[in-house]
Amino acid sequence: MGPTKPTERIPPESVPPEDVPAESAPTGDGQTDPDPVGRGLGDLLPATRLPLVLRTSIGLAVIGVSASVCGAAVVTLVLLLSGAPTTAGRHGLVLAIVAGSYVILSAVAGTVWAMWLQRRAVHWLVLRRTPTLTEAHHALRLPADLTAVTGTLWAVGCVLLAGLAAVLVPAWEAVDFGLAVALGGLATTAIGFLLGERLVRPVHAAVLHVIPPGSAGSATVRARLVLTWLVASGLPLLAVLLVLALPRLNSAEPTGSLIFLSGLGLVVGAAATVVFARSVTAPLRAMRLALDQVTLGRTDVRVSVDDSSEIGLLQRSVNDMVLGLREQERLRDLFGRHVGTDVAANALEHGAQLAGDVRVATALFVDVVDSTALAYRLPPEEFVAKLNRFFAAVVDAVGAHGGLVNKFQGDAALCVFGAPNPLPDAETAALAAAREIRDAVRRTGELDLGIGVASGRVFAGRLGARERLEYTVIGDAVNEAARLTEKAKQVRSRILASDAVVSRCAPEERAGWTPYRSLRLRGRRERTETWTDLTHP
Repeated sequence: MGPTKPTERIPPESVPPEDVPAESAPTGDGQTDPDPVGRGLGDLLPATRLPLVLRTSIGLAVIGVSASVCGAAVVTLVLLLSGAPTTAGRHGLVLAIVAGSYVILSAVAGTVWAMWLQRRAVHWLVLRRTPTLTEAHHALRLPADLTAVTGTLWAVGCVLLAGLAAVLVPAWEAVDFGLAVALGGLATTAIGFLLGERLVRPVHAAVLHVIPPGSAGSATVRARLVLTWLVASGLPLLAVLLVLALPRLNSAEPTGSLIFLSGLGLVVGAAATVVFARSVTAPLRAMRLALDQVTLGRTDVRVSVDDSSEIGLLQRSVNDMVLGLREQERLRDLFGRHVGTDVAANALEHGAQLAGDVRVATALFVDVVDSTALAYRLPPEEFVAKLNRFFAAVVDAVGAHGGLVNKFQGDAALCVFGAPNPLPDAETAALAAAREIRDAVRRTGELDLGIGVASGRVFAGRLGARERLEYTVIGDAVNEAARLTEKAKQVRSRILASDAVVSRCAPEERAGWTPYRSLRLRGRRERTETWTDLTHP
């Protein structure tokens, strides 16, 4: 068995929190998001809230007006190209007055309606708080709700004006007029939704930490694709069909109108396709850049979850994956600190199993002199602080020479050279580490110590039960090192090494050691030839 010794119960070391580097990751717009793991809206800086509300409000207003202008332009264009205004005669003025009045009325009603919807969706931004689940749903549905407002107003206008036209003008002109208005309404709602959904993404980035992407009311990629097709291809083709299919009183050649509509469709289609492509490629590019960083070993990256569709689910999955890798790395680090990095790597490679082997290794045992009296004289926190500085010197010296600090036993430490990984010339490394530990502790002048070094065949592996394993080294060399430590406390150099260690070390290392005595160690029948250090201060 390994050596045991009566020791005082010492409070565990309080590990201070480590400095965590600021994390950053590319967002969907290629910008940097300083939030590391995922934030709620409560983490947004107060200074950013009001500008976000203003930008959203003004942006949605501009989009609404611009989309309505585009819709009105579509109506006017289709009517001009179909020749309807030339046949409306005196009734055209009545239609124009009614249409203008409805436009003003719908603008007022739509503005009030949109303001109410927007206030319900984003007023928590102004109040500097995280949205409730209901508020998050409203914010997520804001583009769809505003599109519903626009579509409703255009639908009412289409029915009203088409019905009035049916009374005032011939039936075909009423149909022409109604279809033109419907075409303008489709253009307005489709363009308004695509641009509005893009504008409110910063708001979505906040609420998607309250409600997951893909929830009810979320815009799917399929819906965006359908709307993009409608703007890019559907509406231009419908306009062409209206020009060709509706009866015409004028006999003008439609070729010019068709060429104009085709060119307009190309331009509008290209713009709509670019908007859709950017809404998909920008977050994908951000995720690709983040994954590139992960492949380089970074686990502090994060992509901004600012999309409510399947892309948002993918963004969230990337963040969850990176979070899992970071947690795995943290556990690996904690595991390595408790058992040593070499033991941790060996366990991760071979799994949790009761296994080990017999090999030749060198054991170094170091113990504090008169620790019981020190614990009695010093306050507990001061005594623990001294021990922590002592153990830090042990870890630094042993690690620098390729050894493993196998365990701390109260105020003592067992170190191994040659296990779990083979170490060329383990004896030389152990003797050099012993001298460095002794010199480092003496420089501080806080503690006195004894160090014993022995070499021989040991069992090195994991012991215990499957529910609780411990890597340890068991063998006569470990016991011999512990007994040499007891004797080393009375030696001036404070280091004793067995003859087996010094005889196998490198010649330049052996030159610094001299025979000490033949000692009878406790628990051993045969005497042990020992060596001590000549280069001690």
